[in-house]
Amino acid sequence: MFSNFIYFLVALVIYTTSELFDKPSGLDPGAIGFCLVSTAVFALVCRIYFNRLSRLGKSLSPQDLDQRVNTAVSRLSIAALVLFAVNIYGFRVNQLLSDVPVFQWVPTLGAILFLGLFLFYLIVIWNFVYRIQKPYFGGSLTKKSFILSNVAFCLPALVPWFFLSLLADCLGLLPFDGLNRFFNSTSGEVVYILFFVIAVSVFGPVLIQRLWGCRPLKPGLDRQRIERICQMADLKYRDILVWNLFGGGMITAGVMGIVGRFRYILVTPALLTCLDEDEIQGVILHEIGHVYHRHMLFYLFFFAGFIACNFVFFEPLMLMIYLINPLYDGASFLGLNQNTAHAAVTCLVLIGLFVLYFRFIFGLFMRHFERQADLHIFEYKDSPSALISTFYKIASLSRQSMDKPNWHHFSIGRRIRFLEKCWLDPKLITSHHRKVKKMIAGYILAVGAVFFLGYSLSYGELNSSFSRYATGKILSRQLELDPDNSDLYVQVGDFYYDARNYEKAVVAYENVLKIDPVNVHALNNLAWLLATCPDKAFRNAPAALDLAGRAVDIRKEAYILDTYAEALYANNLKSQALATAKQALLASTERKQYYRDQVARFEKEL
Repeated sequence: MFSNFIYFLVALVIYTTSELFDKPSGLDPGAIGFCLVSTAVFALVCRIYFNRLSRLGKSLSPQDLDQRVNTAVSRLSIAALVLFAVNIYGFRVNQLLSDVPVFQWVPTLGAILFLGLFLFYLIVIWNFVYRIQKPYFGGSLTKKSFILSNVAFCLPALVPWFFLSLLADCLGLLPFDGLNRFFNSTSGEVVYILFFVIAVSVFGPVLIQRLWGCRPLKPGLDRQRIERICQMADLKYRDILVWNLFGGGMITAGVMGIVGRFRYILVTPALLTCLDEDEIQGVILHEIGHVYHRHMLFYLFFFAGFIACNFVFFEPLMLMIYLINPLYDGASFLGLNQNTAHAAVTCLVLIGLFVLYFRFIFGLFMRHFERQADLHIFEYKDSPSALISTFYKIASLSRQSMDKPNWHHFSIGRRIRFLEKCWLDPKLITSHHRKVKKMIAGYILAVGAVFFLGYSLSYGELNSSFSRYATGKILSRQLELDPDNSDLYVQVGDFYYDARNYEKAVVAYENVLKIDPVNVHALNNLAWLLATCPDKAFRNAPAALDLAGRAVDIRKEAYILDTYAEALYANNLKSQALATAKQALLASTERKQYYRDQVARFEKEL
């Protein structure tokens, strides 16, 4: 189930990064056809796959069948992501309604609509796997309840993004230019996201428990037992809720909420029915362990760390990807243009980093946090037998293997064995707590280092040197691809001039004039360099005057007249330089003070 969180978040990344690709000039008539046909083929593949598993299930043990079913669901879910990416990246189906005014005003609505395509792929999978998985949940779980439970369990992955994006769209529609400018600035985005993350972390559980259809646990023996445990552990909470996940047939519990006033304890009907009083106490103590060790607060920090690093590292990352020559050579071989290749590689890198961060790094912390929560039973009990017996019941009733691997929990067998080891050697409890603290400290240091590096590259001391390096490499590649493009040589000349590499700047400007002798930008900038270069070895007053005069003959703009005045002054034609500086002042529409200072300077020299 938790894997669906990752799948949905990856689908969201796919949709949002589709903006990196060039917008199609017109709608591809085959886009709708491919979307419909590919969806039908996907549904047929799912049906054949699960029908085959259903027939094989008669000759397999429940554990083996469960493993094969989970593998099939994982593979088909990844196939659904690939198919979704092909529709979004390749056929740009998300542009079908881009000209509809309501989707232009509120882009979030379009995102929800097309993310619904991926949701539909998952519903297809759940529809066909229901017949095989139904016995694992017990009770009278209908197909409708099975599908709706899967959908509801996935929604919390998208709800924060939905409200964040929708609120941004609404703020953009408000007629307050100052407010919009603030929220579009770096500081405004930081304030907005920070405020929203805090609001969602505090009030989110209220919404989530409604999405999951939870209801208060009725007064009675079960509620009294849980209340006594919470009172014993001094746990603050808002309510104890019945969680009818998959018809209530799963033996599980949960806790939501960082703030006690908005914290909920969730228990399923199967848990209350199948476990005895001691076992229920063990499960609730496990959930209290999450609160005691502030795991949910760390999860919030974990998400915030990803957002912060992505915020400061996105542009440098895009530039670094642009500098990988072999990738673009391969793309050229496949017939892809450079912009498309860059967008595709950027999307793959972002998705890869996202999966690495949440599936593997986040999963590592989740597994150790679950183990830490298991150990919380030792704070109140001498023996973990109640929790161990609960694990045996879960494995038996769910027909799952004791050693079934799980990316967010250690297997049931490993959890039992570790509890037994800690029972025999209590020092292992302290050792594990110390290990988790070291992991958290290491994570904070790593994220801090990545954030500091990203901030330095984007806004700090490394920004100028990194930008110069990246710009030089990019311009060099562009020149290799299009050596006759005079505008590129102008940009190269400007780049080298800003980097104070005057020799290469002169060569670049001269290359422009060989290709385009009347390029005003090159004439003007080379004249300026030859007339005013800080390194006097590169000054050439007669050549500067000739180039500036040719530029003025083509266009009489303020900055060109200013360069001509400098060239006249360099050739000791001071009165003409003053007259030209006055013309530049009259022609200027901005930087008036600069041109006034130029006139005053020449007057003083004269």
